[in-house]
This record gives sequence, C-alpha cells and structure tokens, in this order.
Amino acid sequence: MTESTAVPETMTAIVVDEPGPATTLHPATVPVPPAYIGEVLVKVAAASVNPIDTKIRSGASPTAKALAYPATLGHDFSGTIARAPYEAHPLQPGTEVYGMTRLPRYTGSHAEYVSAPTLCVAPKPHSLSHVEAASVPLAALTAWGAVVDVARAHHGQRILIHAGAGGVGQFAVQFARFFGADVISTASGRNVDFVRSLGGSTVIDYTAARFDDELSDIDVVIDLIGNVSDDTGSRSLRVLKPGGLFVSVPTGSFPTMHDEADAAGITATRFTLTPSGDVLAKITRLIDRGEVRVHIDKTYELADAAEAHAAVESGHTRGKVVLTV
Repeated sequence: MTESTAVPETMTAIVVDEPGPATTLHPATVPVPPAYIGEVLVKVAAASVNPIDTKIRSGASPTAKALAYPATLGHDFSGTIARAPYEAHPLQPGTEVYGMTRLPRYTGSHAEYVSAPTLCVAPKPHSLSHVEAASVPLAALTAWGAVVDVARAHHGQRILIHAGAGGVGQFAVQFARFFGADVISTASGRNVDFVRSLGGSTVIDYTAARFDDELSDIDVVIDLIGNVSDDTGSRSLRVLKPGGLFVSVPTGSFPTMHDEADAAGITATRFTLTPSGDVLAKITRLIDRGEVRVHIDKTYELADAAEAHAAVESGHTRGKVVLTV
C-alpha cells in the first residue's frame, strides 16, 4: 500500500475556535497531521474524552494558552498504524495500536487521524475492542504513575483512593489491589458495589458518610478530586498517619497543599503524567491476563463530541466516555 493511496490529505476533526463551553466544539475539515522522525500516524478508530480535555477546552488548563486555534483536542486513542517511521519498524501499517498524543505539541486525537511519538504508543490489547482500548492510556498511565511509581503500592500498605469509580480511579483501585495493598476508596452510593468489584476492601459512600470520620492511620492518599470539592484534600491530610504520603493528581486543585501538609507532618506531592509506551505494554499484559478490566460509561459518535464533553463535566460518569470515529 503506498503512502498516497493509504492516507488522504484532509480529514474530519472536532475543533474549537477559542476556549469556551462544550457547545463551541464542532466538526471541521483539516489537514491530516504529519508524522516526522520517531513518530507514527494512526488511523483512529476510537478516542476517549478525559476531564483534562474539558479543562483545556474551557480554558481552565494552562495548556489552552499554548494551543494554535482552531485546535483539535483529545489525548488517547486506539486505531491502526497508517504510516510507520521506516520500513522495518515494528509498528507497520495495519498494526493495531493504542496510546497517547502529546497535546499541545501535537494535534489531538478527536479526529480521523492522529500523529504521536512511537514512545507513547503500544500494540493494542488483544482482549479489548478499539472502544475499550481507547479508554485506557491516559487514565491507566496516570493511575500507574500515582499508585506504582510514586506510592509504591505493596502488601501491608493502606491506600485511600478518592473517586474510585472514575476514569483514573477504576485503574488506581485495580493496580493498588494487584500489588497487594489494602484499598479503601470513596464513591457515590450507586458506585459502591462497582468499586468493591474492582478490589476496594472498604468503599465509603461520600453522600452518606464523611471519610475523615471513618478512617485513620492511612499510609497513602491518592487524591483524584482535590480541594475544589468539599475540602477533600485538606480532610485527607487528617486521615494519614504521621509521615504518610499525599498524592494530588488534578492540576491546580489544591493550591495550599504543601503548606497544609508541612503543618500536618505529611509528605505531599503533585503527580503529572509522562506518557510511556513501555509502561502501557505492562498494563496491556495485565489486561490480557484478566488482572485489570475497563469500564465504559457511554460511547458517542465523533460528531457528538460536545455531548461527550458535557457528560464528563457532569462529574458523575462511571469509568470512561469514548468517541467512535
């Protein structure tokens, strides 16, 4: 298959002309992105919508200032290789892959094609459909980084994970359980049984009880909410044992974290994702072995991206929201 017949010059993408509400998203015909040295071009089958995508679109994330408008958003994707870096590269055209693009350095994945560094891509899990696979990269890599790389989850450790039913939370609970930790989580009443099924030994319905009244002597808190909702971050510091670890994931969600943690004798750190195809390959093995599963809350057609963004912004999705391309 030649390059000229395999890939068109233009494609359909969902773009935003300037930061604004979900209704500002609209389809447009744009050039297919180039793939340079060390990059692949992927024909997208599905792409998920993450909270960070809605924050960038609204202008709440600093990334919005670095975008060239009109901008195509979206980070993770699943699809097939359309262009490889060179003839003998392991990821040849037709190979099913999933991964992340690095917005704003690259155009986003809410489009028919996306380019990404080979270091951010891995072969798709055999056991997952493209829709399921598209829900994995950003959320699972974030969860792995916080739970495995930073918290170093292990037997005998008590880890509290907030929002265990969310996109990142569902993976964080499963990774912590896989590595032997005693997993405690918060969730809404309708998601309590779901989080238990993922490996949560204790799941607190935050609508019925306050976790800081129920817990103490926690080794690690993985905070996927922040102080923007009911002082979750500040209250989390109170349930940690002296010298415990607090890991904050949502960007800018707890501005006073370090001051409050120092006063409480707690070690606190932000976590920022670095995409890695090598780590994604490890996660693939866990998925294909049945150790980790994914949950899709709802799928939308690419043209309905505005509805998908609104669903994610509601804050009540279980698992991930995915666009089919």
